[in-house]
Amino acid sequence: MRNMLIVAFAILMFSACTGALSQEQLVGKWNYVKVGVPNSSPPDTVTRAELEENKPYIVFKQDNTFSITWGGKTLSHGTYQLSGKNINVKEALPDGKTRDFPFYVSEISGKKITFETTGADGSRVTAVKE
Repeated sequence: MRNMLIVAFAILMFSACTGALSQEQLVGKWNYVKVGVPNSSPPDTVTRAELEENKPYIVFKQDNTFSITWGGKTLSHGTYQLSGKNINVKEALPDGKTRDFPFYVSEISGKKITFETTGADGSRVTAVKE
């Protein structure tokens, strides 16, 4: 019996550490507090003044749509699906085409999220939930 409890506890702890994202965690408006391109040489970061001036944010809705706003204008919009720690985005482009890419979520807690895209020009965003 004791061995079964130890195994059950280990499985519970493992699943908590590697748990997938949920709609409940993600849905809402997230205000950007830090934006950077860590793989650029030298690494590039959006200044605090620019963030305060442009007030960028991303909204994830329950119907699996998203929009990114920067400087009061919609910068991007489309749909998303959750897959483990990824937010798989299908961005609607102006010419009617779409572009698919993942946001990898490296951290999420009640009111804070850090997500990033990959590649040389990949960006990392930290945001807080409104």
